[in-house]
Amino acid sequence: MNTNTDDMIGRLVADLTPVRPLRQRVGMVRTLLAFAVSVGIVIYAIGVRADIMAGRPDPMFLTSSGLFLVLALASTWAAIDMARPSVGTRRDGWAWTATMAAVLPVAALGLIAIDLFTGQPVRTAPGGYECLAVGTAAGSLTLVSLVTWLRRGAPTFPTLAGTLVGVAAGSAGIFGVSLCCPQNDLIHIGIWHGGTVVLMGVLGRLFLPRVLAW
Repeated sequence: MNTNTDDMIGRLVADLTPVRPLRQRVGMVRTLLAFAVSVGIVIYAIGVRADIMAGRPDPMFLTSSGLFLVLALASTWAAIDMARPSVGTRRDGWAWTATMAAVLPVAALGLIAIDLFTGQPVRTAPGGYECLAVGTAAGSLTLVSLVTWLRRGAPTFPTLAGTLVGVAAGSAGIFGVSLCCPQNDLIHIGIWHGGTVVLMGVLGRLFLPRVLAW
């Protein structure tokens, strides 16, 4: 009986070959390179904001772009970590950053609601569709990098992994856009910049799990 068991195990492992372990820092470096390339392409195509070139960046720009950058890094790190399945590991640190970034769209919606309830002309956010389109496109390199990395691993929760990939890609893309977008208006930033992150997160949650499942 033992001999048969040994033979069976031998047949099972005969075709196995060693693989390189997934190192989180390697995935992070690869994704950051994709992130940097996408930002560089956006800057080359559109140009940097005038206040940055003048050395006097607007405080609203610094606050919002900083939040999107931190969210991109936090969600990227969490997504990369999900390539290694584990039990009992908490990966909710990114959610706190997402909560802070959510202040921007919530505040923008609050201003619009105040206009509606007080009967004042509703404030608009011009040029939003361009930011949404460019931000989504600019995040595609980050998305491809993360999906490629996760497919090398075994994410235990593909729905959450897909959401994280979308949030990371949307945040990375809109950070690049914020370096070029001349708007400092809270409604524009909250609705269109924040909306890009939300849209990418929803799309990642809907369509990426079937790609990431193993």
